Amino acid sequence: MRIIAGVAKGRTLGSVAGATRPTSDRAREGLFSSLTSEFGDFHGLHLLDLFAGSGAIGLEALSRGAAVVHFVERDPDAQKTIENNFELVSKNKPAGKFHLYAMSAQRFLSDGAKVKYHIVYIDPPFDFTDAQVEEVVSKLHSDEFLSSDALIAVERTAKGSTFSWPEGFVGARERKYGAVSIFYGHYQP
Repeated sequence: MRIIAGVAKGRTLGSVAGATRPTSDRAREGLFSSLTSEFGDFHGLHLLDLFAGSGAIGLEALSRGAAVVHFVERDPDAQKTIENNFELVSKNKPAGKFHLYAMSAQRFLSDGAKVKYHIVYIDPPFDFTDAQVEEVVSKLHSDEFLSSDALIAVERTAKGSTFSWPEGFVGARERKYGAVSIFYGHYQP
C-alpha cells in the first residue's frame, strides 16, 4: 500500500498481517476520486475512519490536506500499525491533526469526541452484518457526528447483497472495485 497523492505521495504503508483486510490501492483511488468530485479538495475537512485497520484511508486524507482525521480501531496490532504509518506520513509534515481512538466503533460512538465530520469511512470486517453497519450509520446521525454536507462511504464485500441505508439516509452511488463495493450516502431527513 502506498499514499497516492498529497504531501506524503509515494510513501509505502505497512499493513496488519491477518488481522485486517486492507483497502486496495485501486479502491482507494476510486474512493478519493469520488470524494474529490464531492468536496473539491480536502482542506478544512474532518474525516472519521471507523474500523481503521492500517489507517491507509485516513492517512491518505491527511496527506491530501484534511484538517482533522480521527481513526477508530480496537485491535492492538492494527493500532500499532496506524501509529507506525502515521510516523512515516508525518515526516512530510501534513498540516492536519491526527488522533487514534483505541476502542471499538460502537464504544467510540457512545463515548467519543463529538466532532462534526464531513466524511465518514466505514470498513468493518466482512462478518459484521449489514444490520450492525446500519446501526453504526444511524448512530452517526442521532448522536450528531455528521456535518450538514457529510458523505458516508461504506465498504462491503462485492459478493454480498446490496447494502441498504437506514431510515433518513439516501444512497448516492455504488462503486465496485474487484472484491469490494463502496456505497456512498447522505443523511436526508
